[in-house]
Amino acid sequence: MSRFRIFTRLLVVIATSSLANLACAEQAKNPFIWADVPDVAVIRVNDTYYMSSTTMHMSPGLPIMKSKDLVNWELLGYAYDTLADNEALRLETERSAYGRGSWASSLRYHEGKFYVSTFSATSGRTHIYITDDIEKCEWEEISFEPSLHDHSLIFDDEKVYLMYGGGNIRLTELESDLSGVKENGFNEVVIEHAEKVATDNAMLHAEGTQVLKVDGMWYVMNICWPQGGMRTQIVHRSENLEGPYEGRMVLQDQGVAQGCLIDTPEGDWYAVLFQDNGAVGRSPWLVPVKWEDRWPVLGEDGKAPLVLDIEDDQEGFGNIVGSDEFNRKPGEELPLAWQWNHNPVNDKWSIGERKGHLRLETVRVDEDVLHARNMLTQRSFGPTSSGEIKLDVSDMKDGDTAGLIALQRHFGYVGVRQENGERSIVMVRAQEDETEVLATLPLSKKRVYLKIDFDFRDRIDKAYFYYSLNGRKWIPVGEPLQMRYTLPHFMGYRFGLFNWASEETGGYVDFDYYRLGTME
Repeated sequence: MSRFRIFTRLLVVIATSSLANLACAEQAKNPFIWADVPDVAVIRVNDTYYMSSTTMHMSPGLPIMKSKDLVNWELLGYAYDTLADNEALRLETERSAYGRGSWASSLRYHEGKFYVSTFSATSGRTHIYITDDIEKCEWEEISFEPSLHDHSLIFDDEKVYLMYGGGNIRLTELESDLSGVKENGFNEVVIEHAEKVATDNAMLHAEGTQVLKVDGMWYVMNICWPQGGMRTQIVHRSENLEGPYEGRMVLQDQGVAQGCLIDTPEGDWYAVLFQDNGAVGRSPWLVPVKWEDRWPVLGEDGKAPLVLDIEDDQEGFGNIVGSDEFNRKPGEELPLAWQWNHNPVNDKWSIGERKGHLRLETVRVDEDVLHARNMLTQRSFGPTSSGEIKLDVSDMKDGDTAGLIALQRHFGYVGVRQENGERSIVMVRAQEDETEVLATLPLSKKRVYLKIDFDFRDRIDKAYFYYSLNGRKWIPVGEPLQMRYTLPHFMGYRFGLFNWASEETGGYVDFDYYRLGTME
């Protein structure tokens, strides 16, 4: 059984004065999750909402969340443990799946079954996952070639389709068992140059397709990006799935776009979209919708509001992020907030082998930290976040480096490196295309405390690095990192726990805890 299969609720929930004030306010605020939760797809089944999102090269992947109010979400699990087993996902032969893995998903409920689908340039396939109990998050997979970009799964009478594409939006019929594209089935472009309803000069052509049928009318949500403009939401509609379609621009504000339409049991409507939110990543927004002449009208006077007319009395981020004392027996599952950077090597990590610790063994000799196997990660979050670890380095080998990283292409980390039998605290930064060692301090102790602070307020996007010898007095080390969201990684900054070898394998380190908070 997978280590991630059984849901384990986190024992520690983020709760700070600033976050508590936000959560205890009378009205919810956007973004409703100040973290990297992009490419949102949402459905409602009775009075419960379910949402899927994108975590790309992370394992497990394709997170599934649950909510009762559209603003507070609980992570139920993931559609897959590993997307595929290939060189890129194993970080082999200088290959990686950074910025790829699996992309935007489609979530559906049809005749008692849940379906979530995605596509991947890394596997070259379209993947569909099916379950009759989304709460358990135990999915069966069907996959086929080719990889159909930004698709939306559609059930219409007895037929099944995917609508997908970039610029030209295509409708393709699938086999009834979802095993592939149907031979001689419907397969045509149904919306040509979809972005033309917003611009004649697009930097990004229409994509991000999400389809919904409302009162006999099909609505196709896409985005585009006009030259010199911002991410823009467009919609097309037709009474016939096969077209013809007419379209219009429905939101161009703060770059809030890409997602789907959803209604409440009370009959209210919203668009669940996301915004490029600097280095923290792409954060989901909730935008009110009204209907005029059978067209969705998004926002308030054309604007995506910061404050929502939804009561919100909950604290923190639920189990989307969370501290971990690693107090579990061998073989017990990791909390759902954790994801591995690429596919893990499961016989090179453990919890409980040493009571109350996470052990990371070196897997192979690598040239840099971004190719290190078994890096365990969690999302950062705003407006500020702080991650702290206690690390036992007694069993490192020469050439080993272990610690805590601010993970993106332009990374920074604070850690311990061993050379010639001597250990040093190091702070390393890759702010440009070269990696710099900015601090090296002798370390005589076997245990050390390391911390990174993230500041996302007003898009400051700075990371700060610290060490401590007693867990109380924190000493800045090195220099701050100017964080930048980059497309080669296509993901917001994460905290990462790592241990990698540059000379020989066989060393290991033990993490006593991982504790989250906010900047002081």
